[in-house]
Parts: sequence; structure tokens; C-alpha cells
Amino acid sequence: MFKGHPKGLIAAALSNMGERFGYYIMNAVLLLFLCSKFGLSDETSGIIYAVFYALIYVLSLVGGYIADKTRNYKGTIMSGLIVMATGYALLSIPILATPQNTGWLLPFTCGALLLIAFGNGLFKGNLQAIVGQMYDDPKYSDKRDSGFQIFYVFINIGGLVAPFIAPLLRSWWLGVNNMTYNAGLPELCHDYINAGGSLGPEQLSKFQELASSVMQNGAPVGDLMTFSQNYLDVFNTGVHYSFFASVAAMLISLLIFVFTKKNMPNPAKKEAKVVEQYTTEEKLAMAKEIRQRMYALFAVLGIAIFFWFSFHQNGQSLSVFARDFVTTDSIAPEIWQAVNPFFVIVLTPIVMWVFSTLRKKRGKDISTPRKIAIGMLIAGIAYLFLTVFAAVMGYPSGEEFRSLDVAAQNAVKAGPWVLIVTYFFLTVAELFISPLGLSFVSKVAPKNLQGICQGLWLGATAVGNLLIWIGPLMYNSFSHQWMCWLVFMVICLISMGVMLGMVKWLERITMDKE
Repeated sequence: MFKGHPKGLIAAALSNMGERFGYYIMNAVLLLFLCSKFGLSDETSGIIYAVFYALIYVLSLVGGYIADKTRNYKGTIMSGLIVMATGYALLSIPILATPQNTGWLLPFTCGALLLIAFGNGLFKGNLQAIVGQMYDDPKYSDKRDSGFQIFYVFINIGGLVAPFIAPLLRSWWLGVNNMTYNAGLPELCHDYINAGGSLGPEQLSKFQELASSVMQNGAPVGDLMTFSQNYLDVFNTGVHYSFFASVAAMLISLLIFVFTKKNMPNPAKKEAKVVEQYTTEEKLAMAKEIRQRMYALFAVLGIAIFFWFSFHQNGQSLSVFARDFVTTDSIAPEIWQAVNPFFVIVLTPIVMWVFSTLRKKRGKDISTPRKIAIGMLIAGIAYLFLTVFAAVMGYPSGEEFRSLDVAAQNAVKAGPWVLIVTYFFLTVAELFISPLGLSFVSKVAPKNLQGICQGLWLGATAVGNLLIWIGPLMYNSFSHQWMCWLVFMVICLISMGVMLGMVKWLERITMDKE
């Protein structure tokens, strides 16, 4: 797999893997953590999640600008890891949220998330720019797509292990305190506290039943107010402890980068003296070529927005779908996010083999823009499957479903296979779009703007992420569940059509670059 690739690729991939491991520990639990810690609704937590996720990518533009301006890409990357470690350290402080301290504790939590987002902006795009620079060497240029696919596999190795950490530590801490895990109980605890103990008879009975079921001795719970406060404290403290693992991951990633950075190039500086020797006509021609490249870049960025809006529902509406409609008694909802990186690791060699076989044996080299269009089709198939399944099962909105009694909910819950099939198609789509999108950016980016252009790709991801809060809103408000998934399917298919309409032009631009 690594044969014929630059020496620095493995070092960059390992450094990125450590950072992604720490990041995905937090990302796997963030939406549900905000709900359980502060009693926020799915929609409100979704907005905070979406803004945070968007800032990660928006701030990559800032990180790219800093690195391009200072020409200190490696120093910027190391600063990013330190800033992220600081943010995770602040998140790891286990402070119980109460009505009296929420006014400062929620902004404190958001401030820690902002530090993580800024550190990620300094790190992510600039490391990708360095990887792209490795393949500007003519002897490696034909392996650019596969190089970014390998780089992407290492990201997902970290993402595969990370979602298990927070649920494991949370369940351990609950066990230490003679309690067990229940995904629906934090919401009921907050409802009981906010209502001053004045729940309706049906909801009170449901709460009493669940509260007794999580006590390891099985004894009935007498004081529900005390139980609610204790359960929320223990439940969320276990999650806080998982952020220590994120701090450690950032520091390990920093050490890897420090000891291997000598094997990595710095993106090339603009050679002013050479430019001065060009004629006016040559300068105009070069300016035209750069404009064409940037037009092509922005065209692909537009498609990327809608892909990430649909794909990153794995941390939003698909997470709450797993919580509500899928039987997860023995598996925490957050762990289902490990299915995606698992498929990335398993399927990437297969996808690379298919592309390589078509190129070498049949003389068919599928262009990067065409691969991206195929990816949008496959993403549409994922949501087509979920649309049909939800329609056949007659699922109501998430809000209506949660109002049903426990027996009625359990009677219609789906098996885990539904999530596995959905993530399979979404992962295949991701392999056609995300690493190849990075490769496309590195092909068309002017040499003196590589950090900025990688930041633009991440900026497009930010715009898509800024919209992902709409997913939980549709999930809870549409009268039928299938309507929510239909929206995502239509978006993916329209994006595919637009991309196919631009393929010939984009292929011409990338061929000119190569």
C-alpha cells in the first residue's frame, strides 16, 4: 500500500491519526453530552454542535492564512495541537450543571469548544497542504489520489477506536457508583428537576420504573429529586473523564510530529524573481489559468457543502435516530459512529484496488470530478434506503415517538442492521468524495496559496456543517420520519446532477494542471 509513496506520508498520517483519535472521542458524545449535562433539547444542542463543527473548518481559513503568510506551516501545526489540548483539558473538568451555574458553565463549555475549533483550524488544513506538497514531485504525482486515500485511512483508524472511549468510561463510572447506563434517563431527570418534581402520573410512573432499573441492587428509588441530581452528576462525570484521553492524544500527536517533521516538506514559496522575467502576455495567461483553477475549486466546493450537510448527520439526526428508533440496550448510541471509520478502513483498499485495476488493465482512469459525482449518487442511495425503511415501518417524528410508553417504543424499534446498512453506503460515498476532494484541491491550488485553498475546502465543509442542525429539527418536527430522510436523498441526487454537468470542464482544468 505504501510502495512508491513519499517518505513523509506515514509520519504525517500518524500525527493526524493521533489528533483525530482525540477529536473523535469528543465528537462521538458531544450532541448527547450537551443534552444530558445541560438538559438542552436536541435542536438547541444541534445548533451548538453545528456552530462548533462549522468553526472547525471556518477557522482553517485563518490557519491557512497564518501559515501562508508566515511560511511556518510546521510551527502553525504544532501550535494548533497545543491549543486543542488546552480546550480538551478545560472540557475534562467535571462540574455539575445546576440552574444556578448554567449561566456561566454553558459559556465556559462553549469557550473550550472554541479553543478546540481554533486549534483544529491551525492544524488540519496545513497538514493537508504539506501532504499535497509531497505529491508535487513528478515521481509521485500519479499517486496523489491514492496518497490522500491512505492518509484518510489513518484518520479513520483514530475514529474507529475513539467512540468506544467515552461510553466505556461513562459506564465504568456509573458502575463505581452502583448504577447502570440508560440513554433516555438524563432527559427524564432534567424534566423532573425543571418541573420541581411535578410530572404527570404517566411520565412519573415511567421515570420511577427507569430509575429503579438502573440501580444495581434493583431497589425502588425513594427520593427522585436526589436520584436525578446524582444520576446526572455521575453520568456526565464519566464523560468528562474521557476528555483526558483527548488531551493525551493531542500530546502524543505533537510528539510524533516534532520527531518526524524533518521528513516533511514545506509548501513552496512563491519565486518572485522568476515572475519578473515573464512578459505581459505570459503574466496574463498565468492569471487566466489561476482564475480557471479557482473557478473549478469553488465549483467543487459548492458540491462539497451539500455532501457534508448530508454526511455529518452521523453526529446529529442519525445519532438521535440510533438513540430513539434502534435497539441499543447493550450498545451505547455513540458507539455506532465507529461503524463509519470501520468501513473506511476496510473499504479503502478495495476502492483503491478497483481504481488501480481500471487504470492499469483496462485503460480507464476515472477522473477525480467524476468520482465525486459517483459519491453523491451513493450518498443518495443511503438516504433512499432509510426513507423506504422508515416509510414501511410507519415511524412518526422523533418527538412523537419519545412520548409513547416504553412498551410501544420497544415494539417498533429496528435492529442494528439498519444503521450498518446506512453507514455502509455513506462510507462508500465518503471514500469517493472526501479524500479525493483533498486531492483535487491540491491539484488546482496555486503553489503560494496551498494553505488557503485547503482552508477553502474545509470552509466549504464548515458551511455544510453549519446547516446540519436542520437535521434534528426535521427529525423531530416532520409528521413522518421518512420525510426527513427524503430531503437528504433529494439534496444528494441534485448535487450529483450538477456535478455531472460540470465534469468535462473540471476534467479539462485538472488535466491542464497536471
